[in-house]
Amino acid sequence: MTTLRVEELLKTWGDDLQIELIAGRKGLSREICSDRIQKPGLKLLDPDLKLEQGTIQILGKTEIAYFERLKGIEKESVTKSLAFQDVPCFIISKELEPDEALKTSCNRRDIPLFTTKLYTGKLISLLQDILEIRLAPFATVHGVLMDIHRLGVLILGKSGIGKSECALDLINRGSKLISDDIVEIRKVGVTKLVGNGPERIKHLMEVRGVGIINIKDLFGTTSVMDKREIDMVIELVQWDPGTEYDRLGIETGNYSILGVQLPHLVIPVSPGRNTATIIEVGARNQLLKMSGVRSSYNFDT
Repeated sequence: MTTLRVEELLKTWGDDLQIELIAGRKGLSREICSDRIQKPGLKLLDPDLKLEQGTIQILGKTEIAYFERLKGIEKESVTKSLAFQDVPCFIISKELEPDEALKTSCNRRDIPLFTTKLYTGKLISLLQDILEIRLAPFATVHGVLMDIHRLGVLILGKSGIGKSECALDLINRGSKLISDDIVEIRKVGVTKLVGNGPERIKHLMEVRGVGIINIKDLFGTTSVMDKREIDMVIELVQWDPGTEYDRLGIETGNYSILGVQLPHLVIPVSPGRNTATIIEVGARNQLLKMSGVRSSYNFDT
C-alpha cells in the first residue's frame, strides 16, 4: 500500500498548503494512508469517538468553536479522545487559534498539529489533488514517455533497440519528453494513468556515443513536460522475417498497466526503417481512431 509521511507533505507541499507546525513535531514520521480528508464535525459529540485511521483531519470553525465552549473534565475528555486516535495529523484552517489543551495533547501523543491561512474548502481541495496523485497505485517501467501531437505515448522495447534515439528525433520534430529510461506510472481514478520521471533524471536522456544530455537545456522549456496522461503504448521489437505483422490495422491490441487497458501498437525495427516517423504516424492514426475515423475499415478486402 502506498503511503505518504507527514514530513514529506510538509517539506514538499508545505508552502502550497501554507501550513505551519505548532505541536507534535516528533510525530512527523506518521503515515498518511488514505486520499480521503475528514472533518470531524458532529463526531466530536460522540463519547465513543472514532476517526478514520491514516486520514488527515481538518479542524475548522465548527470544531474550534466547540472546543472553546468546553470546560473542565469535558474538555479533557474530548481532547484525550482526539489525541488517542490513530490519525497522521490535524490541520486547523482559517488561522484559527487552537486550544492549549489540544496542543498539549498532540505534543504528548506525538501527533503533528498544523495551522494554515487557507479556508477549509480550499485546503481540502488542494489536499485531495495532492493525495490523489501521491497515493495512487504505482508502477515503474523501463521506457520513454512522450507527448506526441498532444497524445501521451509510452514507448517500450528491449535495451539497445533505439528508444532514446527515436525520442530524440521526435523532439526535433516538436514532440515533448516526459521521461527517458524510467517511467513512474500512477493510476488516478478508474481508467486514468499518469506518468512522470524520477526527479534525479528529470529532463535527462542517454544517447549512445554522445552521453547524458539535458533535453530542456538543449531544446528549451517547450521540449519537456513534468507529467502526462498515457493514452497509448508503442512497443519496438526487432524485425523477424518469420513473424507475421499486422498489415491492415483492423485488429486493435491492448496493453495492461495497473489493470488499465491501453491501445497497443507493435512496430518492428530494422535497418532502413525510419522508426521515429512510423511512431509519429502511429500516434496520428490513434488520434483519428479516437475521433471515430478508422482508415482500415474503409479498405475493401
